[in-house]
Amino acid sequence: MAIIEIRDLDFEYSGETVLKDVSATIRQNDFVAIIGPNGGGKTTLLKLILGLLKPAKGTILVDGKNPQEASSCIGYVPQDVHINRSFPITVIDVVLMGLSRELGLLRRIRPHHLDKAMTCLARVGMDGFADRQIGQLSGGQQQRAGICRAMMLRPELLLLDEPFSG
Repeated sequence: MAIIEIRDLDFEYSGETVLKDVSATIRQNDFVAIIGPNGGGKTTLLKLILGLLKPAKGTILVDGKNPQEASSCIGYVPQDVHINRSFPITVIDVVLMGLSRELGLLRRIRPHHLDKAMTCLARVGMDGFADRQIGQLSGGQQQRAGICRAMMLRPELLLLDEPFSG
């Protein structure tokens, strides 16, 4: 079964074509890498799959739905997260932000949420950094915390934009 179906996709920024006639089928359990030069449209394609941008032409289906309807099944780790290095938020807090869709703004974090976050941090070798301020981490460590944040709701689809840049 296809988790992503892209057909005849075009996209433009201010009249300049960035993607032209892109078609792809990505099935469940596939691991896919999108490679190309800087400015080649890789991040743009991910943003289209996420429903953050609208195609000029063509269709995208994620789990059989338009990207906006399917957003709850997608985990996303952006290419570059600009962090205010002095903002007092810990690694565990960043990871727990991955539950915001499930919890909303007013529900409290429960012990099982903390256990889940710590388990994820342990899987990426970051459990010893849970109480450290996110701005004190290296770029790679911040990315691992971002991966944990994206994994908190166990998404069906995980999109990583330049996951090895840090």
